[in-house]
Order: sequence, then C-alpha cells, then structure tokens
Amino acid sequence: MTWAVPAHAALQNYRYDTVHSQVLFSITHDGYSRPFGRLHVSRGWLKFDPDDWASSSTELDIDLTSLDMGDADWNRAVLKPALLDGAGHRYAHFASTSVERTGDRHGVLHGTLTLRGVSRPLDIAFTFNRLATTIYGMHTVAGFSGRTTLHRRDFGITAFANSIGDDVVVWLEIEAIRDDGADATPAPATPSGKEHP
Repeated sequence: MTWAVPAHAALQNYRYDTVHSQVLFSITHDGYSRPFGRLHVSRGWLKFDPDDWASSSTELDIDLTSLDMGDADWNRAVLKPALLDGAGHRYAHFASTSVERTGDRHGVLHGTLTLRGVSRPLDIAFTFNRLATTIYGMHTVAGFSGRTTLHRRDFGITAFANSIGDDVVVWLEIEAIRDDGADATPAPATPSGKEHP
C-alpha cells in the first residue's frame, strides 16, 4: 500500500483535528459485559516525519467532562470523585517520550499519561494509516489508529472493585492537520478543573 505523501516529507507540525479524533474505552461491568465510553480530544500537537518516526513527538489533552457512556446519569456517576473526578481533574494529559517503529505501518508510542493528578508511563501501539492532502486541497492530514491497556488502580481509581474491572482497554482514532504554528505544548490540567487559557 502507498500513500500520497506530500513532497519534501520532513518533520512537520500538526494540530489534532478534534472533530475527527476520538478516544474510546471499555471496562468490565460486574462480569456481564464490557460497556464502551467515549471521550473528546480537546487540544494537542504532533510533530511527525513519515520517513523518520524516531524524531516525532506529541502532546495532547483529553477532556474527561466530555464523557459519553450513552446515559446522562451514568456519565455523572463515572465523573464523580471516586472514579474519573471530572470536577477536580478535568483533563487527562499525554506526553510522548519516544516513538518506536516496529514495521512499515506500525509502531509504539512511549510516553506518560497524567490522570487524576497521577502520572504513569504508558505505551500505545499504533498504525500509521495515511498522510495526504484532502480531496478539496484544503489541508494535509495525518491519520493514526492506536490501542493500549491501562490499569485504573495505577491512577488511584480503586472504588467499586467488586463490580468494575481493573484493566481499561483504550482505542484512539486520530487525525492531525498540518499547521506550522501548532508547536505549543498544551497546558497541564489545573487542580480546580477549570479550562486552561
């Protein structure tokens, strides 16, 4: 498979397309099923060179208050302090430390996830889907699919151990738009949970 990679490929700056980027997660519920939730990527940047993945890097914020479990009451319950604590720690923040290429289209993004004020290393296996100019020529877009598993107890989420599983499977579907000005690091989540500047 080939991609219509723009000429003069090199390390370029991108901003995340928050409309076309999604984070999905799944966790066991009383052993009956693995319900899904959805979260919104609120902001972030990517530096990516399709010919030299090791030089690439990224940071992004995920807005926990965007949680969608398919039911308003369920959303409110999961956002309480015992679980995601959306009011106290509104944003989850991921910052890469290195990128490892494992195949023609596959790699592992190594980094640190900060959730509820707790920072832990996290590796995300990903597929580089495509880098091309959109059909109307408006943007250059890089697309990726990723998957990882995290343990909620590592981030201090220990409530309801008898009914909620520990392993959380996370999927990311990401699009990033070429933007030479997209090189500012997202501000970390504030303790108050207020919107950062």
